Amino acid sequence: MGLFSRSKPKIKVQTTKKDGYSGWIKCSGCHEMTHANELQENSNCCPKCGHHYRLSLLQRIASLADEHSFKEKFTEFKPIDSLSFVDTESYAERLKSAAAKSGRDEAICVGTCTLHGHPLALGVFDFSFMGGSMGSVVGERLTLLIEFATDNGLPLVIVSASGGARMQESIFSLMQMAKTSAALTRLHDKRLPFISVLTNPTTGGVTASFASLGDIIIAEPDALIGFAGPRVVEKAIGQKLPPKAQKSEFLLEKGMIDCIVKRCDLKKTLAFFIEFLTNNVPLPKEHAPSCVVAEEIPERLKALIAHAKENLKTAVVK
Repeated sequence: MGLFSRSKPKIKVQTTKKDGYSGWIKCSGCHEMTHANELQENSNCCPKCGHHYRLSLLQRIASLADEHSFKEKFTEFKPIDSLSFVDTESYAERLKSAAAKSGRDEAICVGTCTLHGHPLALGVFDFSFMGGSMGSVVGERLTLLIEFATDNGLPLVIVSASGGARMQESIFSLMQMAKTSAALTRLHDKRLPFISVLTNPTTGGVTASFASLGDIIIAEPDALIGFAGPRVVEKAIGQKLPPKAQKSEFLLEKGMIDCIVKRCDLKKTLAFFIEFLTNNVPLPKEHAPSCVVAEEIPERLKALIAHAKENLKTAVVK
């Protein structure tokens, strides 16, 4: 080795920057950095501000149904391109693409399950399949679920996440609004409860039909709920909408929905309402609802009954 020679340093120099997903996400609500693991452990909600991210179909069912209790029904009905509809691509191709993307054959999954031991009929929309749009098969599966609940004396819960009626099926999709609403009338006549859960977003023909017909209407926080989107409404009326218009908090204030329930509390709140409306065995204390409206119901009912008795006494005296 010469006097001025030196060995090459064993230091690895990275010449290209790694470009990969590190698991960190910038929250859409508070803009703080949150790790994906934290979201997953917190029901897909931001642990800092509570912003509710969308759940997949399987995640939603798992969050509500007791383990291994959900049994899917009416899968024999499949969507077809009955109108040979074509816009930028054919409806048949859109169906194939949606199936490949979502792993499902339609935008709804219906079946039976138990929720804290209470048997019920459950329908859950899959927004990843063509924006959760309602076509003929969605309407048919929902109607069959409602009729099954009616015939078997089951309470009904439908979790909506939809852009509305499916334009590629034209009038056939709009007919589902009337069909599902008529089926709910028969459920109501049997005095069976229907609880409608509105998630972000619930719009169009879904909002204008069965989603707004619940005996109790629950919404997740900050969910977009309405018929047309805010920009469309503003263009139509030529005015700026109030802040947070068409959000669940605004609709609660105006009386369109009954209560707003955080996702982590949704299962026990549903269990409370089902037990309350069907007069089943009382729930254990650990399943008591944290929904403010739900907690007030027994006291409000007692006050109404006492008021009615006083009015009756007055009427008898007269």
